[in-house]
Amino acid sequence: MKTALKLAYRNLIGAGLRTWLNVIVLSFSFVVIIWMKGVLVGWDHQAKTDMANWEIGGGQYWHENYDPFDPFTFTESHTAVPEEFKTEIAAGNMEPMLVVQGTIYPQGRMQPVTIRGINPGQNIFKLPTQKLDTLTEAIPAIIGSVAARNLRVQTGDYVTIRWRDTNGMFDAAEIIITGVFSCNVPAVEAGKVYIPLEKLQSMVQLEGEATILTFRDSEKERPAIESWTLKPQSELTKSIDDIIQTKTAGQSVFYGILLLLAMLAIFDTQVLSIFRRQKEIGTYVALGYTRREVVGLFTVEGAMHSILAALVAAAYGIPFLAWQAKAGWTMPMDVSEYGMAVAQTLYPVYSTGLIVSTVFIVVLTTTIVSYWPSRKIAKMNPTEALRGRLQ
Repeated sequence: MKTALKLAYRNLIGAGLRTWLNVIVLSFSFVVIIWMKGVLVGWDHQAKTDMANWEIGGGQYWHENYDPFDPFTFTESHTAVPEEFKTEIAAGNMEPMLVVQGTIYPQGRMQPVTIRGINPGQNIFKLPTQKLDTLTEAIPAIIGSVAARNLRVQTGDYVTIRWRDTNGMFDAAEIIITGVFSCNVPAVEAGKVYIPLEKLQSMVQLEGEATILTFRDSEKERPAIESWTLKPQSELTKSIDDIIQTKTAGQSVFYGILLLLAMLAIFDTQVLSIFRRQKEIGTYVALGYTRREVVGLFTVEGAMHSILAALVAAAYGIPFLAWQAKAGWTMPMDVSEYGMAVAQTLYPVYSTGLIVSTVFIVVLTTTIVSYWPSRKIAKMNPTEALRGRLQ
């Protein structure tokens, strides 16, 4: 085996430019596959982290009638906070939120919004709820930058808001925008107005009631509660997992094309090498090599392209991938209205498993492609090959 490796290395180096062209193309495949997979892994990690920090915490309890995509369910989606959770709420490990459908009138225009009551002193979410703890005649409110842009309002503006209480009666009041925040989770920003929880409960006459209970600890086992539906973090982030799987499947086609082009070059090189080196093959057999050993020699020679490609890829790929992990990949368009958790700049994450699996797949594929044309050697007549007759 040691002799085969030495011969394969010398033959590759002796081939000159042909070898290095194949190696460069194959190294490009290494770097591109690892980079694109790293972007997806980074997006997955970043999206789930942002959703936990801004929207879902460690998981949630939803009122059994609550459907975030159906505003008509909001009227019936509330009940008293369970007694067993009040200790956690007092300790700051769980936060209740009341959701009410409303209408806002910025500059004389009318637009439906979702009014969310939240505790100004909460620390589970990154929402700047401390800005709701403001002494003012109007109701203090914070909104996301997407909603502020759509409503054409800014910090300090007074806006009229209307809601419907638990008895079906409409009422209206003025709110003052005490803060505008920006985040990577559109569901937190778009069409949402956040006001103090106790104030909203008083407005709709639902003192002590909530629609959503968000807890901090995602590892703690949670009991089933009557009238509430447990939503673990894995279920709330399922949409991100589905998107990542779809993107991965789509990118697999690109990976396949990239590998196909590289493997085609290796295959053609092997076919040409066997055709031009028939005398050499006959000499190996005459010197005592078995046909299987000669086939193995040419297979190792072809597979060694991937080893050299891995070394070349490491030479320029490691600095590039490290720079990308630090600087990130800024999306070429505005992603704030995509409707899913995606940052404007994605930071790739390269795990050891990702790198090892990519190298293994490329090396294995190269070995198979190298062996395929090498099988013809087993059918050659060494005497005819030594005479220089083409077979």
